[in-house]
Amino acid sequence: MTITPSSTQRRIYTVTQLNREASQLLGDYFLTVLVEGEISNLSTPSSGHLYFSLKDANAQIRCALFKNHQRKFGFKPENGKQVIVKAQVSLYEPRGDYQLIVEQIEEAGDGSLRRAFDALKLKLLTEGLFDSTNKQSLPVLPKTIGIITSPSGAAIRDILTVLRRRFAAVPVIIYPAAVQGDNAKHEIAKAIATANRQALCDVIILGRGGGSLEDLWAFNEEIVARAIFDSDIPIITGIGHETDFTIADFVADLRAPTPSAAAEHAVPDQQAWLAQFIYLESRLQQLLRRKLNQTQQSLDWLSRRLQQQHPGQKLARNMQRMEELESRLHQAMHAGLRQHASLLEAKTAKLWQHNPAITINSHKQRQQYLSERLAIAIRCRLEELNHRFLNASHTLHAVSPLATLNRGYAMAIHLPSGQIVRSTDQLKAGDMIQTRLAQGQFTSQIKTIDQDYPELS
Repeated sequence: MTITPSSTQRRIYTVTQLNREASQLLGDYFLTVLVEGEISNLSTPSSGHLYFSLKDANAQIRCALFKNHQRKFGFKPENGKQVIVKAQVSLYEPRGDYQLIVEQIEEAGDGSLRRAFDALKLKLLTEGLFDSTNKQSLPVLPKTIGIITSPSGAAIRDILTVLRRRFAAVPVIIYPAAVQGDNAKHEIAKAIATANRQALCDVIILGRGGGSLEDLWAFNEEIVARAIFDSDIPIITGIGHETDFTIADFVADLRAPTPSAAAEHAVPDQQAWLAQFIYLESRLQQLLRRKLNQTQQSLDWLSRRLQQQHPGQKLARNMQRMEELESRLHQAMHAGLRQHASLLEAKTAKLWQHNPAITINSHKQRQQYLSERLAIAIRCRLEELNHRFLNASHTLHAVSPLATLNRGYAMAIHLPSGQIVRSTDQLKAGDMIQTRLAQGQFTSQIKTIDQDYPELS
């Protein structure tokens, strides 16, 4: 099939234009890349530039390393070396070759790290940072231990386990720091400076678990080495495994093969100390007994000399008797005190058995109950008496002569005897009577007496 684009769609590139745009496209898309591969076809022309191919098992790419970039590298590129290059992707326009313009180059794997390690080690050795005269002695029994490591790693658990087992009474301060990565060296150096500034511990354990040379590289940094050297607090390193050595190990006051071993060196074995204390106690007791025996022998010899030279034997016997009595007195006092203590304990127990608090509380409750019942009874009695009083008042009012007077009757009182007149037999003509009405009273004199009852109309 033949494609014939229209004249408006058709664009024809020159080779130069195509290569230039392809080069721009590659540069704009990839910017800077890191590529790992093996050097081959290395060429070193008189210009000082280096040209080589970078290959792996399946492909290769041309590379150019210009002279002005070569001063930055600490090794000489050679065929067969595995390297990592930092480069810009480009196109060599005159030939249309796809290539890398190399800006940086370093050996892949541990080779470059090992050379950096050796270079820094030689530098610090020359400056005297590894000299034993600069190393501080560790405290026999530290008051506080500082630990600089990752708070989430296995090393901190191993260190704390060993410290608890060997001497659990020593307090621990953890200064957390990253132990791997680009920022680890700064965090480690900062933690060492913080521990020295606070001055809360008198020995520091700097540790982490095992790993590759790259994993442990933070402990091969110069900033960490100088922080360890400048520390006023002794530092024990326990980094990686027994075969791992770092720059920090050479600068530290003591290098332990593992974090657990660093903890072993930081504190003494409390069991060994206890055994030593027991041994010293036994020795001290032996020496005291020997000294007491020697003193007793000397005293006995002097006593015999005194008895031989002094006539006061009675005084000696009295003194012996006094010592015997003093001993018996002490025994009797102790026995009496024990007896009185036992008696006091028994009396106290008996007293607690008869503690009146329970009876008092019971009586208080009984009194409260009776008081409540008394108040209720008084209230009921008062209500009953009040009711009876009201009934009696009503009854009394009903039979009261005043009530009778209110119904229209009158009450006559004989004067001056003051007797109530109930019959005409009590009266005679001329007697004075006082008549009391419902409202007021009046006095009258008897004129006549009629024994009959007139009819009431």
